[in-house]
Amino acid sequence: MIHRLLSKIDARRPFNTASAHCDIPCKIYDPFSAQLAALSVIRFVDLLDEIAAKDTHTFADQAQISRLIGEKETHAEKVKQEVRVIWGDYFKAPQFEKFPDTHELVHKIMLAGSGCKQHVSREKAMELLTLVNEFAERFWATKDVATKKATCPYPPAEEVVYPAL
Repeated sequence: MIHRLLSKIDARRPFNTASAHCDIPCKIYDPFSAQLAALSVIRFVDLLDEIAAKDTHTFADQAQISRLIGEKETHAEKVKQEVRVIWGDYFKAPQFEKFPDTHELVHKIMLAGSGCKQHVSREKAMELLTLVNEFAERFWATKDVATKKATCPYPPAEEVVYPAL
């Protein structure tokens, strides 16, 4: 009903149209959200492996498995979403000229993220982090920001690419 009324008003006196070139016109992009989500996937796999190593599983263990798998899959999807936004909204011709195989890298990240959702595999989770770190290095290079690698100070204590500020 409201839509119909507004459509009639718009037909007689058109509303001004607002638009932006991307979802975040403030130009705030940072691959760290993807890196943190990838680290979380590794951590959830580690926790699942700890439970799997037990001789017997309590009801609480089974409930924890369910929660961990759900979170692992949610964070793997978050990696994909965060990378898609930067790739789709930030990367333009100059960035692709500097790194012409970025489309291939992003595709590998999408496949690795899906692999992490499909499996409980530390190897696949580490592959995802490696690819996201490579993406982060490229991202910062397009901004002429040097990077450094450091072990994150929390589990799973893996190496992450950070801007060297």
